[in-house]
Parts: sequence; C-alpha cells; structure tokens
Amino acid sequence: MSMTTLTPPPDLGSTVVSRWHRRLSANKTAKRSHWRTKTVYFRAVAGLVASAPAAQLTWKSIVEAAAPHGSRSTFYEVAGAHARHPLNEAFVDDGRTDSIQLALYYRRTDAVAQLLDECKVWSYWPYRERMLDAVGAAGPLPPDALQAEVTGSLLKWAKVNPHLAAALNYAPPACAVEDLMLIWNGRLAAVRAANHLTDLLSEQVRRAA
Repeated sequence: MSMTTLTPPPDLGSTVVSRWHRRLSANKTAKRSHWRTKTVYFRAVAGLVASAPAAQLTWKSIVEAAAPHGSRSTFYEVAGAHARHPLNEAFVDDGRTDSIQLALYYRRTDAVAQLLDECKVWSYWPYRERMLDAVGAAGPLPPDALQAEVTGSLLKWAKVNPHLAAALNYAPPACAVEDLMLIWNGRLAAVRAANHLTDLLSEQVRRAA
C-alpha cells in the first residue's frame, strides 16, 4: 500500500480511540471505576484465549474467569447492547465519515465479540504507546514510514499474543485501523485498512505457528 501526500502529519495521540481510552482510564470519577471493571474482564478474556484458544468463549466462562469480581450484571455493564461507554459508541458520537465507517465495521451483535474487540485494543495499547513515543522522537515522517511504524508495532503485539490476534478471524485492534486511516487522511476506507491489517496478522500468526 503506497500513496503520496502533502498533508501535515496526523496527530495519532488524539484519535477517537485515544480520547475514549484517556476519558475512561485517566478519569478520577466513576468512569475510572468502570475502567477498572472493564480491565478485569479484559484480563479474563485474554487469559482464556491464551490458555484455551479452541474453546468457545461465553459470558459464563468469562464471568468465571473474572472471579471473584465477575458477575452477570457487571459483564453486561462492559459488553452488549446496554454496555456503559462502549468503544463503538465513541465512533458513532464522533460522527465523522471515517468514524462512522469504523463504527459500522466493528458493530457486533454478540456481547462476547464486542468485548473481544475492546480487549484487543486494551492488550495492544502499550505497544501503540511505545510506537507513538518512537514516532514523536523521530520527528515528522511521511505516510509510508508512519504506516510501517503502525504495522510494526501491531506485529510485535501479535507475536506475543498470537491467539488473541487470531480471534474474530484476525480482526485488528480498532485503534490500529483508525491510525492507518488517519495517516492517509481520509483516502483509506475502514474496510480496506482493516483487511490490510487482518492479512498481516494472519500471515504473522500462521508463520509463527
């Protein structure tokens, strides 16, 4: 994937996903408590996928893995149609064309799948932060170089978390798709960006198996 552009470099630190993550994880109010609850379930999901990748995830198995803090009520606070502060809602609320594309791409009718999408973002986040630090230290970079940084950090994450990367047919973390779209300034549709990253994840995981 190669394009040329004269547009200014994007601010990857102020994406929709960045703002969602910061609003919940850095908030000292009840939202911070909700993020802690989300994190309990993210860890449970990541642990289940890593230890038994062939097993079917259900809300019951996730709640059991989240013990002693898991319960049906808290599960449906963090996942499902009535979840509080879901990531996909942040895309809808943003309202821009790229965000609506992402909302449609990551729209899930299944609560477990929705939780998996957010778990991937949570798990990948430290790799993304290191990537942003490296990009910031390097100074202005052209889109091709920025894309290489994004894909490089994503493949590092997949190498450490192959089963999580493979979940949901290798769907990439939504933040990586959004980063790629922002890098190309609206000239890369969500489906194309996601498919590109899915192919890279699939190749990485299968090559390492």
